[in-house]
Amino acid sequence: MGSNGAPSSIAILGSPTALGGHFAGMEQGPAALRGARVIERLRAKPGFAGTTFSDVGDVPNDPGWAPDPDPIMKNRDRIIEYLPRLVTRVQAAVGSGGGATTDSRLLLLGGDCTSHTAAIAGLKRHKPGARFAIAWFDAHGDFNTPITTPSGNVWGMPFAMLCGRGDPDLVAACFAPSVKEEDAALIGGQVLDETESRALASSPVAHFGAGMVSDVAGLAALEAWGRMVGTRCDAMYVAFDLDAIDASEPLSVAMPERGGISVWTAVIALRLLASTNNVLGFGATSAMPRTGSDLMRTADVVAQLAEAALGAKQELGATGEPSATQ
Repeated sequence: MGSNGAPSSIAILGSPTALGGHFAGMEQGPAALRGARVIERLRAKPGFAGTTFSDVGDVPNDPGWAPDPDPIMKNRDRIIEYLPRLVTRVQAAVGSGGGATTDSRLLLLGGDCTSHTAAIAGLKRHKPGARFAIAWFDAHGDFNTPITTPSGNVWGMPFAMLCGRGDPDLVAACFAPSVKEEDAALIGGQVLDETESRALASSPVAHFGAGMVSDVAGLAALEAWGRMVGTRCDAMYVAFDLDAIDASEPLSVAMPERGGISVWTAVIALRLLASTNNVLGFGATSAMPRTGSDLMRTADVVAQLAEAALGAKQELGATGEPSATQ
């Protein structure tokens, strides 16, 4: 159910939270990306020609991070309080587009990956009755539950949460389940805990590892999955943890990992999915200021990825590459 041409309006919303884990920094991601001129970079992308961007600001969240020694669910109560507020702001953002239109798409900036659970919930509220697919790009599985977590980091649980798995109150806070597991895919996952790996393997969730999608055959398999869910789903949300990109790229991200996908592979994968699905939202999470990293490069990569997911569709060649260069 892909759409043709550039969307008329995109609402940009920041989620300044790092509550899901054991260190601070990701709550600074939205402000850091704006400071690196990510909005100007978005507007300069050819795939967004004619698109109106409305920056509706950040969701209030104080504190954006707090230390919590809980070994099972760090900052559980704070997250339960924050997520419904984020859901409401997402629904308002895409419903008003900052006053530009009543049918905006969503570009979510930053915070930890718990933000994605609220993003897709807000989109579903705006499109009641719609069946959503989700493409979850991440070096990690994020498919732990309080029973399986080795760390207590809730930011290791959001993919499971939106599928309806985990602590009932956390799941309820993001109005999950938001998707059927057969309409969900983990893309780029290659640093998984043993228990979550088993949970994923025994579930209907599709898994396209970093090595797999770096090959033409793997991209063809991803395209086939995208085409299948596009025939039965009304819309797709793309959750993109920037640590899915290989650590050799000096991005300003929270937990860079070796063995990830390249920016170019990510762009191709996103274009393949967008060519057969109605992508109503794209979220880029895990950005944060880091010594020795390149925040400007990070903002440019976010703009490239957002263009691939939300911009005007391009014809794709046999290898999945866009016929037009970026």
